[in-house]
Amino acid sequence: MDILVSGLLLSGTYALVAMGLNLQYGVARIMNLANGEVLVLGALAAFWLYTSSQISPLFTVVLVAPISFIGNWLIYRFLLLPLVRRSKTQGNLEVDSILATFGMSFVLIGVMVSIEGGFFAYKYLSSPISIFGSTTSLSRFVSFLIAAIIGFLLYLWLNHTRSGVAVRAVSVSAEASGLVGINVPRVSGLAFALGGMITAIGGALISTFITLDASIGVVFTLKALIIVIMGGVGDIRGAIVAAIILGVVETTVATLIDPGLTLAAAYLIFLLILLFRPQGLFGRRPL
Repeated sequence: MDILVSGLLLSGTYALVAMGLNLQYGVARIMNLANGEVLVLGALAAFWLYTSSQISPLFTVVLVAPISFIGNWLIYRFLLLPLVRRSKTQGNLEVDSILATFGMSFVLIGVMVSIEGGFFAYKYLSSPISIFGSTTSLSRFVSFLIAAIIGFLLYLWLNHTRSGVAVRAVSVSAEASGLVGINVPRVSGLAFALGGMITAIGGALISTFITLDASIGVVFTLKALIIVIMGGVGDIRGAIVAAIILGVVETTVATLIDPGLTLAAAYLIFLLILLFRPQGLFGRRPL
């Protein structure tokens, strides 16, 4: 039961980070390799505001959300949109976006190293609580609840609002969406900005119970990519289920075998998905 509870609580924040990348890749078709660095920026903001001014990380989430949304929209508008417009094929766009965001990740790492060179962590809501007989920290439980609420609101927005349906339409076919009057560049920019905002919020939440450093973003980028591929590109429901699977598997491996093998277990799952179900758990096979 301890493994299951810990895995489920961890999966909440994993799902939040993966949903951010899913919006960026599934809708805007941008493979953002700087996704993990955006997460660490959100975490660093929570750490800095709490240690310097005693501002609650939960309130930092409210501050981080609009700032990260605007920042990611500007990145899409001035760095990535020119790549989208010049790319003749989807393959060209993916190569260009990978190179651009890979370089951007190094810029962000350099900025964060200059701000906080080493590891950073703090104690917030660290008191233990019992869930179904399993003991965990209150910070993990609160982070899970916030992640679940954000995921639920995102699901409602995508399925029950006009702008959300437009986002889903672009994720299925940008060409067909343009033919029915959807402003594809605007919707793609919205999805990219929203994805970055969700990732930064996930970073602020994760910082309350995980020790981080400026260079750890690549680990979260890879885990988010594993979840996106496992669940199916563009499928929020699949991202949530895949995050639960990854969270439980990592917790099981860390508890029963060796914490150093958690990343290896994640990659093993990734390889199995690529070999036996490359379209993801909820994706459809191409015709």
